[in-house]
Amino acid sequence: MQDHGLETKFARFGDDLTVGADAVIEGYASLFGQGDQGGDIVQKGAYAGSLARLSADARRIKMLWQHDPSQPIGVWDEVREDARGLHVKGRLLTATRMGAEAAALVAAGAIDGLSIGYRTLRATKTDKGQRLLQELELWEVSLVTFPMLPSARVAAKGEVPEAETALRDLAAAFDGARLELARR
Repeated sequence: MQDHGLETKFARFGDDLTVGADAVIEGYASLFGQGDQGGDIVQKGAYAGSLARLSADARRIKMLWQHDPSQPIGVWDEVREDARGLHVKGRLLTATRMGAEAAALVAAGAIDGLSIGYRTLRATKTDKGQRLLQELELWEVSLVTFPMLPSARVAAKGEVPEAETALRDLAAAFDGARLELARR
């Protein structure tokens, strides 16, 4: 899949995913050694160079909604490789409309995927024809509806913060008023 020259790779949130009442989100955006539905396998160490360059330049990986660069929904405070994959931890910005919606959708179980936006710097083919992604330039990690790596699932969802509940109630009231005006 291509988006503005970036490739994307989807994964469901891992069993380790948590979304706390303070809108902190944590989980795996990529798992090493597992073939996805596109036939790609990310190799351990594939993100190391990219993460080192970002750190040296004091830049962060972006948190986007559905890979849309015009819809940032939070910030990733931690992005690191470990033995299992690419672990991310950040905050959904519930003071923004999209951040509040994203938190509510994740808490309700309507959104359960993460996807990385990246450029392939180095890859080889396996004997089965799969791409073995050896070095990637990571640009962003998005919350998405349809992930490609089905091996991980949402395990825990936090409470919806009071502010989000109030926003949802207000939105419902506005929708009701809009429908009433449309009927007149």
